[in-house]
Amino acid sequence: MRNGGSYRRGRTVRGSEHYVSPYDNIPRLNILVPNLGSTSLKFQILAMPEENVLARGRFERVADYRSAIQEIRTGSTAIDAVAFKAVHGGPRYCGTFLIDNNVVAALEQFLPAAPAHNAIYLTAIQAFRQAMPGVPLVAAFETEFHATLPAHASLYGVPAAWRDAGVRRYGFHGASHQYVAERVAAMLGCPKEALRTISCHLGGSSSICAIERGRSVDTTMGFSPQSGLENATRHGDLDAFAVLYLMERNGWTAEEVRGQLAREGGLAGISGVAGGDVRDIQQAATTGNQNAVDAIEMFAYQVRKTVGAYTAAMGGVDAVAFTGGIGENSPELRARCCAGLEFLGIRLDAATNETGAGDRVVSEKHAPITVIALATNEELIVARRAHALLTR
Repeated sequence: MRNGGSYRRGRTVRGSEHYVSPYDNIPRLNILVPNLGSTSLKFQILAMPEENVLARGRFERVADYRSAIQEIRTGSTAIDAVAFKAVHGGPRYCGTFLIDNNVVAALEQFLPAAPAHNAIYLTAIQAFRQAMPGVPLVAAFETEFHATLPAHASLYGVPAAWRDAGVRRYGFHGASHQYVAERVAAMLGCPKEALRTISCHLGGSSSICAIERGRSVDTTMGFSPQSGLENATRHGDLDAFAVLYLMERNGWTAEEVRGQLAREGGLAGISGVAGGDVRDIQQAATTGNQNAVDAIEMFAYQVRKTVGAYTAAMGGVDAVAFTGGIGENSPELRARCCAGLEFLGIRLDAATNETGAGDRVVSEKHAPITVIALATNEELIVARRAHALLTR
C-alpha cells in the first residue's frame, strides 16, 4: 500500500482546449474505503471529488479480517486517506469523524452492542495504522443517515436512566440506505425529496429503512445490529425476558449469551445450516430440510410485514428497492418478499425479475409501485463523507 502526499489541486486539459473542470480549486484525494461486512470485505479506491473508481475488490465468506486486509492491493496508487464504514459509536458519534483515541474508545465502549462489527473495525483501524502511518483514518458511522429519526420512531419504553445512557434506536446500514435513496431517485428521474422509498438491504446482515423525502424516518435495526430482521447468525427481534429467563434458569453469563445470540442465532439457528448463508439454506430447503424452509419463509414474511408497516407509516410508498447480496441477487427471495403485497400495488414482472441484470425496475410496467433491484455502493457514500470532512 502506498501512502499519498499532499492534497492535490489543478486544472484539467481536455484535448487542445483549456478546459476548466468543475472540480478546480477543490482538493483531490485518493480515498481507500474498506467495507467490512459481517461475512465479506469489499474495497474501493476512489479519486475524489470526481468519484472515479481507481481500483476495487471483494472477498467473500471472510473468517480472518486481518489477513483479508493484507490482501488489498493498491498498486502504484497513492492513498491520501482511509475511510471506514464504522458501525456503532453511541450517541456522541452519529456522523463522520477523524479517527482518534476518543473514537476508538467509543467503538470499544459499544463493542458489547455490536460485537460482530466493532471488533472487525477495531482490528482494521489497528492494521491500517501500522500499514499506513501518517495517513488520515476516517470513521463514517452507519448511524449518521438515521439521525433524522423522529422521537416516536427512536425511543424505547425504558427507564429514563437507560435513555440517558444512550439506549435508543440508532439504525444501521446507513450508507447503503442513503445510496439507495439517491440511486432510486436518479433511476426514476425525480428528486429524492419527492419520493417515499422503502429500502430493503438484505444480505448476511439485513435491515429495512423507510425513507420519506430523502430522510430516514424508521428502520428495523435498533440499539444494536442484533435487532430487526433475522440475520445470518444474529437473531432479530427477540423478547428481552426470554433472554433473562434462560440466563437465570441455566446460570449463563452475559458473555455466553452474547456469543450464542451473535454466532448461533438468526437464520443459522432456525435452519440448522451453519453460517446462515441464504444460498446454503435455499439449497437445503430443496432437499426437504423443513427447518430451512421455515427459515426462508420467516425471512420473507418479516420483509413483507415491514414493507406493509412502513407504507402505513409514510402514508403510502412510491418505490421499494432491494439491494445487498440477497436483495440484489436472489430473484426467488424478491418474489417471496413481494408475494401477497399486490393489494398495495406491488406487482413484479416475472421475466425481468428472473432474468434481468444490473440496476433495473423489476415491477410490472404500469404497476402503481415501482420495485427496483440494484447494487448498493456504500463505499461511494463513505468516500463523499470523508472527502467533505477532510476538505472543509
